[in-house]
Amino acid sequence: MTQLILEMPESAFAGLHQAPKEFAQEMRIAAAVKWYELGRLSQGRAAEIAGLTRAKFIDALSRYQVSPFQYTAEELEEELRDAH
Repeated sequence: MTQLILEMPESAFAGLHQAPKEFAQEMRIAAAVKWYELGRLSQGRAAEIAGLTRAKFIDALSRYQVSPFQYTAEELEEELRDAH
């Protein structure tokens, strides 16, 4: 596993009321959620980056108000047509 070192102002931790370790974990989750939302990562890969199981990643998506379903309206219509 690769380790990254980030310099953060002390106020960042106080603003979220988190210790540095908790803050780092929340950053991983937030980044993975956003990249998933943008369609840059699959759900499984995003969960891995976040350091979560897939089920816990889906819970995180809910906390961030991001749908676990990444379909366009056209893709959804096609899926529904094919189901009949």
